[in-house]
Amino acid sequence: MTAEGKNQGGGAPVGVVKDDLFIEHRTDQYHPESPERLIRIYDMLRKWKPAGDILDVPTREATREELELIHTSHHIDTVANTANMENFYLDGDTPTSRRSYDAALVAAGSGIEMTDYVLDSKISSGFALVRPPGHHAEADRAMGFCLFNNIAIAAAHAIEVRGVERILIVDWDLHHGNGTQHSFYNDKHVLYFSTHQYPYYPGTGHYQECGQGDGIGYTVNAPLPPGQTNDDYLAIYQEILVPIAESLKPQLILVSAGFDTHVDDPLGQMRITAEGYGKLTAVLKQIAENHCEGKILHFLEGGYNLDGLVSGVREVLDVLMDRKKPEIPSNIEGSDERLAHLIGMMKETLKPYWDSL
Repeated sequence: MTAEGKNQGGGAPVGVVKDDLFIEHRTDQYHPESPERLIRIYDMLRKWKPAGDILDVPTREATREELELIHTSHHIDTVANTANMENFYLDGDTPTSRRSYDAALVAAGSGIEMTDYVLDSKISSGFALVRPPGHHAEADRAMGFCLFNNIAIAAAHAIEVRGVERILIVDWDLHHGNGTQHSFYNDKHVLYFSTHQYPYYPGTGHYQECGQGDGIGYTVNAPLPPGQTNDDYLAIYQEILVPIAESLKPQLILVSAGFDTHVDDPLGQMRITAEGYGKLTAVLKQIAENHCEGKILHFLEGGYNLDGLVSGVREVLDVLMDRKKPEIPSNIEGSDERLAHLIGMMKETLKPYWDSL
C-alpha cells in the first residue's frame, strides 16, 4: 500500500513501524524484555489483516546527528561499541547482543520517519512497534532496558527540524520515563505528562518535579500507588491532563505506550485492562482532534505479560482506526481516596503555571 492509501473511513491510514531487525535485539533467556514480545505482536497483525487501515511506515537508521539531538557523543559510542558482541550488559538491567546497536539505530530512525509521515499527513496517526524501548535512556547512559530514547529523539526532531513549537508527550508506562523527563526539563516546547507506579523503578517522578527554567510547569507527574484501575487513570486524565492540554494546544502528541500497567503484568501492580488502554487512547485522540488535526503517535515501551501486551496494542490500534469508539463519561471518580488526595496536591503544585486547573 502506498503512503497515499486511505482507510475505510476515507481518511489517511494509521501508520505502523515494524521490522524483524527489532527481534534480533536478543536478551537473556529469562529477561522480561524479550524478542517474543514483538513476535507475538507481529503475528497478531499478520492474522488480523485490517486491510486498507494500516500503512507500513518505512524503517531507517537514525543518523548520528539525529541521535545527538538527545544523546552525548560518548553515549552513542558506548552503545556502538557493543555491536557484534554477545551478552554485554550496559547496566544491570540492560543487555545487548550482536544486532542490538543496529536495532536501536533503526528504532530511533523509524520513529523520526513516522513523525515526518504524520506531520506531512501521509498517515493520520501511528504506532512504532519497536525494540529496544527508550524512555529510560538518559542523554549519557543506557538504563532500564533502553539504549536510545526513541520518543525524545522524535520530539527533538519535530522541534529542531520541522519547527513544531508545542508537543505533548504522554507516558502511561508503569515506570517513570526519567530519560524523557530530563531531556526536556528546561524546555517549554515539550510538556511531559507521566502516570507511573511510585515509589518504584527508577525512583523519579514525584509530583513536585515540574520542570525548571523555561520548562517550569511543563513536567507533570502523577506518582500513583499500586492497584489503580481504568477509572483511576481516566480520572487523572480528565482532572489534570485534559484542562492542561486545553491551555497548551499541542501541535503533536507522542505517547510512551507501556503495557506493564496491565492487570496481569509480572512487573507491576496496576489493574489496567485492554479496554482501559482503548479508553486512554480515546481521550488522547480527542485532544489530538481538538488541537492538532488528530496527529498522535504511540511508541512501544514496556509490557511483559504477552497476552496483555498483544491485546493492549490491538485495542489501541482499533481506537486509532475508529473501529472502536469507547464512551468516556464526563465525570469519572477514582476508586481510591489516595488518588483524590494526589490529584488535589497536583493541582495545587501546577495551578501557578496552568490556570485552567
